[in-house]
Amino acid sequence: MTCSVFVKFVSDPETDPSKSVVGLACAAQAVSDGHDVDVFFAAASTRMLVPGYLEGLMERIGAPPAMAQQFVQVLTDGARWHCSFNSLKATAGIEEGQGGIIVPDASMTWSGPPGVIALATAADTVLCY
Repeated sequence: MTCSVFVKFVSDPETDPSKSVVGLACAAQAVSDGHDVDVFFAAASTRMLVPGYLEGLMERIGAPPAMAQQFVQVLTDGARWHCSFNSLKATAGIEEGQGGIIVPDASMTWSGPPGVIALATAADTVLCY
């Protein structure tokens, strides 16, 4: 049975790298299982959108860097991406529409709290990492 899954990332991957990687793995698994998946990056989790960051994070936890690329590819192919534009600007100095993130700007829905609430209330399952 297919359900809608909303995966929200807010934790700082610098503080809890394992939580961030587990979140990516669960989101990718939900896509692989055929669920309707939305991922939202806010607060310090937006660091994960900077090119090269995830590979370094994987190395820090002793996982192969290519694993991050696999998760991102699965999510790019099968999930909808959302991001807090203010969080990305504050964390990485990147503004909405500027490029410089791991997914094309055209694939990203830029939002804030209204988007989080809409996605959370519409989802069958909400996961927060």
